[in-house]
Amino acid sequence: MITSGSLWRRWEPHIHAPGTILNNQFKGDDPWGEYLTALEGLTPIIEAMAVTDYYVTDAYEEVLKYKKDGRLPDVKLLFPNVELRLDVAAKSGFVNIHLLVSPEDSEHVTQLQRILTRLKFQAHGDRFDCTRSELIRLGKKADPSITDDLSALRCGATQFKVNFNELREVYNQSDWAKENILVAVAGGTGDGTSGLRQAADTTIRQEIEKFSHIIFASNSAQREFWLGQRNVTVEKLRERYNGCKPCLHGSDSHATDTVGQPVENRFSWIKGSLEFDALRQACIDPEGRAFVGSEPPPSAMPSQVISHVSIAHATWAQTPEIPLNSGLVAIIGARGSGKTALADMIAAGCDSISATAWNANENTSPSFLVRARALIRGGEVNLSWGGGSVTTRALDGRDADGHTSFPRARYLSQQFVEELCSSSGVSDGLIEEIERVILEAHPLDERDGAIDFAEFREHRTSRFRQARDREAEAISDLSNRIATELEKESMVTTLSTQVTQKRKLINRAVARPECNTVIELKQEHHAA
Repeated sequence: MITSGSLWRRWEPHIHAPGTILNNQFKGDDPWGEYLTALEGLTPIIEAMAVTDYYVTDAYEEVLKYKKDGRLPDVKLLFPNVELRLDVAAKSGFVNIHLLVSPEDSEHVTQLQRILTRLKFQAHGDRFDCTRSELIRLGKKADPSITDDLSALRCGATQFKVNFNELREVYNQSDWAKENILVAVAGGTGDGTSGLRQAADTTIRQEIEKFSHIIFASNSAQREFWLGQRNVTVEKLRERYNGCKPCLHGSDSHATDTVGQPVENRFSWIKGSLEFDALRQACIDPEGRAFVGSEPPPSAMPSQVISHVSIAHATWAQTPEIPLNSGLVAIIGARGSGKTALADMIAAGCDSISATAWNANENTSPSFLVRARALIRGGEVNLSWGGGSVTTRALDGRDADGHTSFPRARYLSQQFVEELCSSSGVSDGLIEEIERVILEAHPLDERDGAIDFAEFREHRTSRFRQARDREAEAISDLSNRIATELEKESMVTTLSTQVTQKRKLINRAVARPECNTVIELKQEHHAA
C-alpha cells in the first residue's frame, strides 16, 4: 500500500551485466563485485531495474541470486529485458526490439523461454530456435573453427535475426505474453526505427512502432512527438500507432565505468509504486507517469506543498503520522475510515475553516471537527510544508482566526459541495465558486492588478462594453435617420397631391385672364 500516493522513482530499463553476450566490457578480477558496488553507489538511486541481455536471461538470473544474498538493497524491483535484433536494417545495424517481462509470475523465466523458443531463424539449410543451445549450434555452423560454447553463443547471437511478422504473431497468439510482456523499440538512428528513413521503409517502421508499447529515446523532440505535441496529433497517434507512448532511456552500459550513468544524466522516471504495473500505467498515461531527465518533472513550489501530517495528543487516532505528496488528488478509504476527518484536520492546519463554521452549533456545523469538539479537546494537527516550515493548530479551533492567520488552502467541505449541487437554481454560493475558479485560472501577471473577480471582469470587459456602447450609439443614429427617411417617404403622396392641386389652380388662372382684370379692379375699388 502507498500511503502517500504515487511518487516519481528512478527506473533503469536498459542495463547490461557482466557476461552479457555481446560487447562485454566488464573486466577485472571481480567484475560482478565492481558492477554491484557501482550500482549501489549511484545517485539518484535506482529502485527498479531491467537486467538486459541478448536472446537469453542468464544475466538476469545471476543478478537475482546476488539480490537474494543482500546486494542491491535499494532496488525493489528486478525484471528481465530480452534484447532481440530484427531482420530490418537500420542506419548502422539492425533495429533492436526489447521484451520487458513482468516478474509477478513466479514462473516468468520459464514462460519467457517458452515464448522465445517459438522464434525461428533459417540458415545453413537448417532451422534454429531462439534458445541458448540453438544459438550455440548456429554459431558453430556459421564458423566451424569455433570450438568452445561461449564463443559459439556470441557468434550465434550476432547471426540470429528475428522476423518482425513472426514475433508479432507469436506475441499475439499468447495470452501470457500479452499479459506479462511490454515491447520496447529503440528510437535512435543507429539501431532504432529512426534509422528507417527511406520511403520504402515507411510501412515497416510504422508497423514496428505500432506494435511497441514503449520507445527507447531520450531527446525531447521524440518525447513530444509520442505525446502528440509535435507534428502529429493524439488522434493521429491513435489511428496510426495505437496511441501515445512513453519514452524511456537506459544507460545501456556494457562496462563498469558507465553503469547506470546515461549520457547527460538522462534518467528514466516513472510515477507509481515499485511494481511492474507502474510501467503498464505509464503506457496508458505516458505524459503523466513517464519522464526522462536529470530530475523528475517539477511540481508545485515546495512552500505550497504539505509533505506530512501529524496528529498530536490524540490517542484516538490510529494513524497519527501520514506522509503526503505534491500530486495528491484524492483521499481513498472505506466508509467510516476517517477521510472527512483527515480533510478537516488538514483544513484546520491551513486556517481554511471559516469562523462561521467554527462558531456554528455542534449539531449543524459543516465541520467534522466542530461536531466532534467535545471528544477531541487537546488534540493538535501539525502540517510539515515542503519548504521546511511547520504549522500547528488546535483541533477544537481555539486558536483559529488569529490576527496573523490566513487561509493557505481553499477548503470545500462535503456539506458545502452538497449544498451547491442540491440547489434548485443557480445559488450565490455556486456563482462565487465559479468566479473564484475563473479568477485563479489566470496567472497574477494576467489579472491587470485585480484583487477580486468583479474587478477582473471590469478590466477584461471594459473595452468590450465601450465598443458595445459605440455600436449602440451608431445603431441609434442609423435608426433615427431611417425613421426620418421613412417619414419623408410617407409625405411624398400628400405633397404630390398638393402640387397637383396647385398646378390646376395655376392652369385655370392662366386660361381665364379676364378674371384677373376683374379681381384687380375690385382690389383697386376696395383700396379707394
